[in-house]
Amino acid sequence: MTLRRDRDALVVIGWREWVSLPELGIAALKAKVDTGARTSALHAFDVQLHGKRVRFHVHPHQRDDDASVAAEAEFVEHRLVRNSSGDTELRPVVRTLVELGGHRFAAELTLTNRSLLGFRMLLGREALRRRFAVDPGGSYRCGRPQGHPQPRVRAP
Repeated sequence: MTLRRDRDALVVIGWREWVSLPELGIAALKAKVDTGARTSALHAFDVQLHGKRVRFHVHPHQRDDDASVAAEAEFVEHRLVRNSSGDTELRPVVRTLVELGGHRFAAELTLTNRSLLGFRMLLGREALRRRFAVDPGGSYRCGRPQGHPQPRVRAP
């Protein structure tokens, strides 16, 4: 067994975090941290493949289908992905930068319609590996973007 040095310590994140996708023009997006998902997934629609690039639109805010961002990213491949219902879907995979907890790293994202799901993005274990440790009881441990207030805590 190899012991980790302090400079190698993983950043602890919660089960949900704010992320930024700077190359896609998305400054703040709530992501669900999902260690059960191998690859990260991003809500996307109007997806069009143009050679080695993919153009698509994203609704970056939960429960808001009016605001959208036009984005373009490097196309990696099409990949069969099993969703939470157990169905397989052929999805385009893109590579882009993700910012979280003071770290900036390249990650692969599958593009799919997540409009009926609670989060517009899932952050899968490939993106988390060797960077982050997950506190399943914590939320937004890396902070919030400016302009997004702390949620009110409900009394038990």
